[in-house]
Amino acid sequence: MMTPLHRKLLIFTVILAAIMELIDISIVNVALSHMSGNLGATLEDTSWVITAYAIANVIIIPITSFLSANLGRRNYYIGSVILFTFCSFMCGHSSNIWMLVFFRFFQGIGGGALLSISQVVVFELFPKDKQSTAGALFGAGIFIGPTIGPTLGGYITENYDWPWIFLINVPIGILVMISCYFLLREPSVKPEVTKVDWTGIALLAIGIGALQTVLERGEVEDWFETRYIIVLTVIAVSTLLFFIYWELSIDKPVVNLRVLKSKSLSIAAILTFVTGFGMFISIYITPVVAQRLLSFSPYQTGLLLLPGALFALLALKTCGTLLQKGVSPVIIIAAGFLLFIYFNWRMSGMTLNTSASDVATSLIFRALGMALLTVPLTMLAVSSLDDKDVGQGAALNNMMRQLGGSFGVSIINTYVAHRFSAHRNELTSNITPYNVIAMDRINGYIKYFQSKGFAYNEAKLKALKLTENIIMRQSSLLSYRDAFFLVGLFFVVTLPLLLFVMNKSKKAKTNMIISDH
Repeated sequence: MMTPLHRKLLIFTVILAAIMELIDISIVNVALSHMSGNLGATLEDTSWVITAYAIANVIIIPITSFLSANLGRRNYYIGSVILFTFCSFMCGHSSNIWMLVFFRFFQGIGGGALLSISQVVVFELFPKDKQSTAGALFGAGIFIGPTIGPTLGGYITENYDWPWIFLINVPIGILVMISCYFLLREPSVKPEVTKVDWTGIALLAIGIGALQTVLERGEVEDWFETRYIIVLTVIAVSTLLFFIYWELSIDKPVVNLRVLKSKSLSIAAILTFVTGFGMFISIYITPVVAQRLLSFSPYQTGLLLLPGALFALLALKTCGTLLQKGVSPVIIIAAGFLLFIYFNWRMSGMTLNTSASDVATSLIFRALGMALLTVPLTMLAVSSLDDKDVGQGAALNNMMRQLGGSFGVSIINTYVAHRFSAHRNELTSNITPYNVIAMDRINGYIKYFQSKGFAYNEAKLKALKLTENIIMRQSSLLSYRDAFFLVGLFFVVTLPLLLFVMNKSKKAKTNMIISDH
């Protein structure tokens, strides 16, 4: 019999493990340039450090329920912690970029269980009438991880060195390992052990791996102008189509796609995809804007996210209370969407003079929106599923969030590049001898450089170069403003889907996340 102290310790342990896994999604974002210089790799090659982890996560998450049932939840979880911790150690001691990418991939494989099974354990340790409290508690961990990742990464990068971004996981992983060894038990009702669907696993791994690579690398490689992107696209499409056919034609699939017949799950999956789209894009481009255009340091950029994180913790608690009192998840989801729309509207109006406090205030609305979406979307997803299908439904919904993020980052990179070219051409076209304002500005620059001792011709070259730099910065700003507006538009367009599930019971199933999320 588990004592209250042991119960609290286990809850803390598994949430800590989930936070550790989620931190590693975003902690490297602010350190890529340091890794690139230290390992003698291009920034494009170094970005595979992010890509490898994302591919591994998306492959492993939908089959976590299957692996847990067949290997034993305790064995699978502790084994995943060991794999994650060992690969974190090896990432920190990598001597070249491809060694780092290799261990980063397997770190992501181990990390998939840390998120999925941790949630299962938290919900099992709460009584039925406290399930929404458990959802809010775990939701705090889900939210905190990606939020503090850039802050922690910026601090470590500025004050120590990039390997410590990975090495910091080692002592935490060892503590989690020890705690779970003594406290974690198998579930009271063991899931059915089935024959391994090796074909399904292989098709999923190949298809998702190819798709993720196309999404992550397509913009860098100029999409279908590159042969390997074309080949991987064909592989992804054909393999995933065959995967769908295969999983629907066998009795014990590794991923039960039949659960998507549920209208609630299908709509929740779309909304979760859009949520992942917005969440990952905002956490990806906000640091870029802050550092490249607003001249914040990595650490200062990370600090922008902290006020929002604090408000989000309060929102998560409020969300849990509302759900427990019977407020419909649909209403809370609508509020979350509206807050996120407002965040994107604010960010789409920023200027080069936007202050840190203005950005931090905007990020508070983002944080509140995300906090109100974390638990209710999962509740909506599984609200009409049979108990035996709840685990698979939650896992599919979670995968949609990851895919939304991958699609989002890929789409936004391409979109920003196109909008940058359009804005640059538009601004450059205004620099003509007939534009009095532009000519006065350039002549002012020439006089300034002449006052510093430069000859006229040299001063003119410097003035033109300065003008070009200003155009580049302004074009970048306008393209990122367009990006935020586009994300907000996605939320606006998909919000009406909630009308199709408005008649669902106010109190969705709350035992759903006693399954793999």
